[in-house]
Amino acid sequence: MSTASLPPSPIPLLTSVASYRQWRQKAFEERKSVGFVPTMGALHDGHLSLVQKSLAENDLTVLSIFVNPAQFAPHEDLATYPRTLPRDLELLTAQQVTVGEAVRKASAVFLPQVQDMYPSGISQDISVQKGTFVEVKGYGHQMEGASRPAFFRGVATAVTKLFNAVQPTNAYFGEKDIQQALLVRRLCKDLLFAHPEPDHVHIVPTSRDPTDDLALSSRNVYLSAQERKLAPALINALQGAQSAWLNGQPKDQCILTALAVIDEVKKQAFVHGVDMQLDYIEMNNSETFDILDASSNNQLTGDIPVIVSGGLWVGKTRLIDNIVIGDLSCII
Repeated sequence: MSTASLPPSPIPLLTSVASYRQWRQKAFEERKSVGFVPTMGALHDGHLSLVQKSLAENDLTVLSIFVNPAQFAPHEDLATYPRTLPRDLELLTAQQVTVGEAVRKASAVFLPQVQDMYPSGISQDISVQKGTFVEVKGYGHQMEGASRPAFFRGVATAVTKLFNAVQPTNAYFGEKDIQQALLVRRLCKDLLFAHPEPDHVHIVPTSRDPTDDLALSSRNVYLSAQERKLAPALINALQGAQSAWLNGQPKDQCILTALAVIDEVKKQAFVHGVDMQLDYIEMNNSETFDILDASSNNQLTGDIPVIVSGGLWVGKTRLIDNIVIGDLSCII
């Protein structure tokens, strides 16, 4: 990406690893902490909540925008994924936090290029990929990984590269992508990352629409008006499972409660000509990601938080969401 093609921005835009490292070296020399918010762009209030937390907790804040080809399967929406850099920069420029007498704003935007991130080239077809890739064995095949087998390999690879380039003091991820966030903590622990250390990978609560609790997502823009009305079915189903769990019901009954919510909304969807298909609803151990036994209940799982998660197709848009039951601070 040439500098001439970039939109105007009061925030420095760093488009190469070399230019970013020069910026980062200055921060090291000045002994300033650096918070990092990795994104694929198409920013919304969920991303901005991560930025706000980083601004409050760090001297400097960097946001990256990189649509990572390695986490899209050949049939997925890499080409059509929303790219809204001018709008993203407007939203980011408006963010600020006052700490003492200082007003903190975003310090830099890192816009790495595909050829920098994947010097050996990259294909969405995993069978022909060349070069170095990272896989967190045993943690990427459950939950979202069951539906998207190569997804977390792509995530782990891109995050490793970004952390190596950015060298953040703290990094911020949204709870909406809970498996991703916990997997990144595991990645940092297993690979002995110093920037960030595992306990400096922070998980920020999911940002939701205040009217119906729909999780904010860049893909929500794909929903038609009628589909948008039906989309909260997923969080409503997960809340049903959560309520049953907290009332002492076994896991299999919790899942049935959630499925009943989905089935009821599917009837409404059919009437309005909307195709709604459930991908999965499941309950998993947040430490191992293993599926809970059917007879498990909240008296048997101890202090380990439980993740109730799901994936739902509403029309041609795939939505994901989750609820964490318990305190995630113990999971590093």
